[in-house]
Amino acid sequence: MSFNKIKFESAALVKANKNIHRQKKVAVITAHPDDEILWAGGIILIHVDDWDVFIMSLCRANDQDRAPKFYKTLKILDAKGTMGDLDDGPEQKPLTENVVNQLILKLLPIEHFDLIITHSPLGEYTKHLRHEEIGKSVINLWNEGRISTDSLWVFAYEDGKKAYFPRPIENADIFIPLPRDIWLKKYALITQTYNFKPTTWEAQTTPNAEAFWQFTEAEKAKEWLENILINKKNNT
Repeated sequence: MSFNKIKFESAALVKANKNIHRQKKVAVITAHPDDEILWAGGIILIHVDDWDVFIMSLCRANDQDRAPKFYKTLKILDAKGTMGDLDDGPEQKPLTENVVNQLILKLLPIEHFDLIITHSPLGEYTKHLRHEEIGKSVINLWNEGRISTDSLWVFAYEDGKKAYFPRPIENADIFIPLPRDIWLKKYALITQTYNFKPTTWEAQTTPNAEAFWQFTEAEKAKEWLENILINKKNNT
């Protein structure tokens, strides 16, 4: 057998293997540049070679400090992504669901995803409305068939109503203690790429484990959301 034929057959084998082990298409939909790292940076880093990741930050597109850091982070993660500019003022005025929905649909590529990762309608800490609104919108859009995915993961963290920094919920559907080398890379993205000082809330929060609630049926996610909304109403 000639060298050229061996080379050709090797290239064909590599191509066949890539087709068999294709990259998983994953979308990460968050409120702010840095949320993708705080709540899911470890799992993205673990799967940097086998996930094809698209990351959306729905706020801060015109932030001259945070936006460039977001795009630098995408390069480090070998991910694609984009940003929107939802109102993110400190007064946290509620947005209508339609406003959030329309921006998600505008920014998200029109395609099917193997996995979408986003905020919980409960948020990750006490309290940011944009996190809760985005989690709610993603679930509703999936249930309505306006976005397509095989599986939805929502962040599973809590802070004891500000009693401590946000912690991953250990009894969530998915709980992943991060290998130390992965956590150090995640921490470096927060403290070096996003440039949060070690004494900041973001740096001190950076979880060394990550947790998610998992749904493979849109109807189940919708039921979960409705229970959350009922509980919120009963507690107000």
